[in-house]
Formats: sequence, structure tokens, C-alpha cells
Amino acid sequence: MPFVVLESNLPASSFSEDFLKRFCSVTAAALGKPEDQRMNMVVHPGLPMLVGGSCAPCVLVSVSAISVTDTAEKNKEHSAKIFGFLTKELSLAEDIVIQFLELQPHQVGKKGTVMSFL
Repeated sequence: MPFVVLESNLPASSFSEDFLKRFCSVTAAALGKPEDQRMNMVVHPGLPMLVGGSCAPCVLVSVSAISVTDTAEKNKEHSAKIFGFLTKELSLAEDIVIQFLELQPHQVGKKGTVMSFL
């Protein structure tokens, strides 16, 4: 059950509903997770941000998931796919940073319990 949070100083108009759906599809495919009933995504646009000492247009992405963000090799593949999509869609070059966080099943609640029991 991945959680994807994208924060950016780009305006809200850069993140249409169509963008969200395509970003969800790309991220789900990269992580090997089904889109429906699994993916959770939020975009926070228009934030005051500084990345690498610059306030130029930028994006920070946090990807938290169970079992798929636990190795450098996996995250290198995930990063390439997510980075490729975002650079193309948002016309950004190097101003994208992705953070991967490994979750344990007991850290994710759903349906009044935690994923350990589902």
C-alpha cells in the first residue's frame, strides 16, 4: 500500500487530474503494485521551497511502501522510472529529489486493523 507525496513550488495548474492519474499509473507500475485500492497519492503545489541552494522550480517526492523500497537496487529502478516521468511531464532537469521509505505491515492501518492482519 504505497503512499506517494509530491511537493513542489510549481503552481497547482501543473498538476491536473490527468497528471495525477498518469503519475499514479507510472508509480504503481514502477513499484509493482496495483493502482486500484492500493495507491495513495497527494500533491502539494505552490510551496516555498529550496532544493540544492536554489529556489528554482523543483519537486520533492516521498515514496513509502511495504516490501518494495527496501534495497538500493530496487530504489534505483524506481527512481529512474519516476524521475523519467516527472522530467518529461514537468519539464524539469535535475531539480527532482525522491525519498524512499520502507514501511512495515504493522505501520499501515486499514479497515480498522493493520496490514499485518489483512
